[in-house]
Amino acid sequence: MRNTHQTLKRAASLYSTSQLKYSASSTLRSQSRLLHAQFRSLSSAAGSQVVNSPAPNKYQKPDSFAGRNSLLQATIAADAPRNDWTKEEIREIYQTPLMELVYSASTLHRRFFDPASVQLCTLMNIKTGGCSEDCSYCAQSIRYKTGVKATKISSVDEVLQAAKIAKENGSTRFCMGAAWRDMRGRKTNLKNIKAMVRGVRELGMEACVTLGMIDGNQAAELRDAGLTAYNHNVDTSREYYPNVITTRTYDERLKTINNVRQAGIHVCSGGILGLGEDDADRVSFLYTVATMESHPESFPINALVPIKGTPLGDASAAKSETGEPESTVTFHDTVRMVATARLVLPGSVIRLAAGRINLTESEQVLCFMAGANAIFTGEKMLTTPCSGWDEDKAMFDRWGLRPMLPDELHGSEKRQHAGTEVGLEQERADAVRMAPSSA
Repeated sequence: MRNTHQTLKRAASLYSTSQLKYSASSTLRSQSRLLHAQFRSLSSAAGSQVVNSPAPNKYQKPDSFAGRNSLLQATIAADAPRNDWTKEEIREIYQTPLMELVYSASTLHRRFFDPASVQLCTLMNIKTGGCSEDCSYCAQSIRYKTGVKATKISSVDEVLQAAKIAKENGSTRFCMGAAWRDMRGRKTNLKNIKAMVRGVRELGMEACVTLGMIDGNQAAELRDAGLTAYNHNVDTSREYYPNVITTRTYDERLKTINNVRQAGIHVCSGGILGLGEDDADRVSFLYTVATMESHPESFPINALVPIKGTPLGDASAAKSETGEPESTVTFHDTVRMVATARLVLPGSVIRLAAGRINLTESEQVLCFMAGANAIFTGEKMLTTPCSGWDEDKAMFDRWGLRPMLPDELHGSEKRQHAGTEVGLEQERADAVRMAPSSA
């Protein structure tokens, strides 16, 4: 038994080392799987010896040492994303005991990304309030009395100054959000936004915008300006969606995402926890994204920050002992979503977005272990608080994390889409973005 434990210790050490030395090569992936299998086999053997020895606490080994089923094993061994998920499969993974779910997600995460690398993103609200939509969580709707005042779009110089500050603090992606339903009849605003995009790219940063619904021509204009990514969340499941929004259909959201994808722009699309949905809705939401022709390059996970004056904020306040809105999203909800998303979207960057400020540092770190590898950092989200740069830098230093470099992210995206029509379209779009301007 002593020899078995010594061998087990050596296998665990080798396995840990191979996982920490991230690489996309098939050789290392094969070695990793071999060591993983050896580690599990030896662990099981050692566990059997413990069980067969007399023990006063009458410990008995569970039927499966690691609690893994065949679906989870196949998912962990995947070399590329798959798009043929069923709801039943996603539900089975989602319902995995949490410790095993996090371990499995962490194992897969290390095969697609460097686990110490986390992208820093900064979001700026370039046009606040006055939106005609009725999203029941949003303080920027003209339908609700939230104290948010409508503003005109920010100037190009103002936006670029904010982007420079973000870059100086380590952010590599600058996101710009405008409270609009869509871009129809906004030619002047689109012209200014394209100037913002070009300016952000000239700083050496990625540029992302969220402007509501856009058509194919508008997407092409943004692509030609150099836009890296477009955010358009699906928010929740198709089934629960009508309980949250009535002024825009689920299919309209999917159409905008398709317009962005067809233009060769990276897709950023995720959702919000805490809208009143249940676990079945969360599974269905993941199913929508995981069965897209190509997975979003970025998958933001928001935990609702209820705001007084919105329907969801007022409903929360009515149930609260303090009379103030309170989030109902638990840490367990968040980390379960992160881990499941990592397993079904292995090549996507998973972003901790709104609501991260309510997580403790150790809770955030467990989310990073489970597969989250991007955060919003800076002064503010759109209308909710955000953890600051200094706070995040200190957290990174304590836990051995570091800001993700753009080349790391692009390498993962190329592996995700290699050989597909999406990959070819993105290569063409990249060529357009890199071409010298004729202006």
